[in-house]
Amino acid sequence: MSRDVFALNLRHLRAVLAVARLGSVSAAASEINLSQPALTQGLAQLERQLGQPLFDRRPDGMTATPAGGILAARMEASAQHLAEAMRHIRRGAAGGFMRPDRLITMVQVRALIALRKEGGFVSAANATGLSQPALHRAVRDVERLCGVMLVERRGRGVAMTEAGLRLARAFRLAIGEIAAAIADMQALDGTDGGRIAIGAMPLARARLLPTAVADFHRAFPGVALDIAEGSHSELIEPLRDGELDILVGALRDPAPGADVEQVPLFTDRLAVFARAGHPLREAGQPSIATLAAYPWLIARAGTPLRGHWEALFTTAGMPVPQVMIECGSVMMLRGLLLEGDFLTLLSPDQVALEVEAGMLAMVGAPLTDTRRVIGLTTRTGWRPTASQARFIDLLKARSADYILPETE
Repeated sequence: MSRDVFALNLRHLRAVLAVARLGSVSAAASEINLSQPALTQGLAQLERQLGQPLFDRRPDGMTATPAGGILAARMEASAQHLAEAMRHIRRGAAGGFMRPDRLITMVQVRALIALRKEGGFVSAANATGLSQPALHRAVRDVERLCGVMLVERRGRGVAMTEAGLRLARAFRLAIGEIAAAIADMQALDGTDGGRIAIGAMPLARARLLPTAVADFHRAFPGVALDIAEGSHSELIEPLRDGELDILVGALRDPAPGADVEQVPLFTDRLAVFARAGHPLREAGQPSIATLAAYPWLIARAGTPLRGHWEALFTTAGMPVPQVMIECGSVMMLRGLLLEGDFLTLLSPDQVALEVEAGMLAMVGAPLTDTRRVIGLTTRTGWRPTASQARFIDLLKARSADYILPETE
């Protein structure tokens, strides 16, 4: 089975949706403006590429096989992404075609996605293997179909317009649906396949995600796992673009927007940490005034962690201490903590290994007023593949070990 989505013909993929809905090659051929022989040949080619029959041929028409049903459903979602984006960017456009979403080719989709990701025609051409003239032509053809400028010159380079960015996102989401269909079709044969792109935020990548990923890989070694680390602000747009499937980490309140959904997994509490030999290590539960007397390492202003830290002092009626070193990297924090009498505020899970190794220690007990909900963030309406759903189920099962008792 071909795993290269861009090797497939987008018109043939649209034909699958039309035939599944109409139950007839002749009716579908008329709808998508293809001759019946061309459509029949296109479906046969697609079945060879995918390695599975998509339809049962009968004298009274055609019925989708399980594989065909999967592909048709995903193609419906794919077509919706394209149609909605086209309607949005074409508002007020004077030129272009009536239904450009039905005329777009896979080469054009690939070209615009690559240009968005690489930021220039030269690097996009290198990434796709297309020649620069071919890539230029593909992007300009999309502009001609839409009647909207997608790329503009800025100095000696180029930049995508707002319309171009929106359409590139729709192309990426549309391609993601086709890739998901291929993964689910492979699962029909009991074959592991597909890809799970995970955005790992700080509170998930110390123990929860490594444990879940290792367990999942042992059970399903044929599924590719792509993990991107970063903060919520760094990962939310790749999630919206379809480059990531899920984010795992602290949920936001309020939620980032109606286009994403948040699912809680467990509640985490923060604690103060220092080097193992810190003067406060044996001091029991220090007062807020005592904590304020030491130098702090803390995340930048505007982050949820910084907000919790500032609240430690403001709720006690004290001024917030001045921070001379702002840092959000746990690896950097660990190194800095070992070099002096610094304090920091973290989840116990983030430095569990360092504490077990005797490098760092918790100062006092976890702070009762610093609960944060850890969970999953996905796109609204996103439908996981079978493999992605299994990973989420495993992640939820592993999260049960982190749930705080109701009495805490």
